[in-house]
Amino acid sequence: MRHTAIDPRRRRGPLLHPVTFQDTKDPCPVHDGRRWHVFGSGGSSTTEVWEILHAVADELDGPWTELEPSVLRGVDGDHVAAPGIVHEGGLLHMFVQTDHAALGGTIEHLVSRDDGRSFVRTGTALTSVAGSGEACIYDPHPAEVHGVKYLVYSAAEVVGAPDIHLARSTSGSWRGPWERLGSILRHEDVPHHHNTRGAHDYEWGLEGAQLVPLPDGRVLLNAVCFLPGGEPGTRQRVFFAIADQVAGPYVSLGPVLAPAHDAWGSGENGHACALVRDDQLVVLYQARGADPGGRWRYGVAEFALEDLVAVARREPQLV
Repeated sequence: MRHTAIDPRRRRGPLLHPVTFQDTKDPCPVHDGRRWHVFGSGGSSTTEVWEILHAVADELDGPWTELEPSVLRGVDGDHVAAPGIVHEGGLLHMFVQTDHAALGGTIEHLVSRDDGRSFVRTGTALTSVAGSGEACIYDPHPAEVHGVKYLVYSAAEVVGAPDIHLARSTSGSWRGPWERLGSILRHEDVPHHHNTRGAHDYEWGLEGAQLVPLPDGRVLLNAVCFLPGGEPGTRQRVFFAIADQVAGPYVSLGPVLAPAHDAWGSGENGHACALVRDDQLVVLYQARGADPGGRWRYGVAEFALEDLVAVARREPQLV
């Protein structure tokens, strides 16, 4: 399995050495106008018990200080995790799943007025709908693209086989209501580097999506795929796709982070969050080594935007 021609100019990690949690997953960095926050899922991949990790830093490069986990008020579920955060109007807005491993979950909207120490539920952004392809919904992430507010998320009729879906705020507010726009990237759109539904060794579907507006007006989708071969625990990868419009169609540029380059081993990497900084795309992601006890940690990769643009302008060679 070769990776795309987009190679990070710099790569480092772990970003944070957690005190409270065994595993740190689903990083989401956000700047509140004064300092950086990173929120994520903190807990154990063994027990699947999660809290909302919260750390702060004066600079995105750190050093990072781990704070007490954020308290969520008014939200219940078996897998409340994978927060997507945005800062607007002096408030931190969080979108969070209630479950990813069962049908019937919801995506909840919460707001923090105390710098992320606690979040209070304001309402349900999206509910699962059986028979619509969205019986299971999770991994929400907010994005404003060309002045319009969106939620990108994973959705499936069967647990474990999600595609990437999109919803649009019809009010121009993060409070919604949200109009579902359907799937914008499916298994069938990335056959060269994602396992096929129905295969005997199928592992999981497309997830962990995020939308990033690029300076040239196009939209970058970064998400997670699972390679069509290999041992469990080695197949998860961050990949990029690009489109002229937020709803697609998206052309996949393939996996972009070779796990052998991570300081903690050659296992796998996944759920990432990217932002544009000057002439760079900075990507925070989760990774772990291949050994059975490998712990998820946060890494950072920096891509030159000119490299991304150069690859996207030519016909991508899917890998």
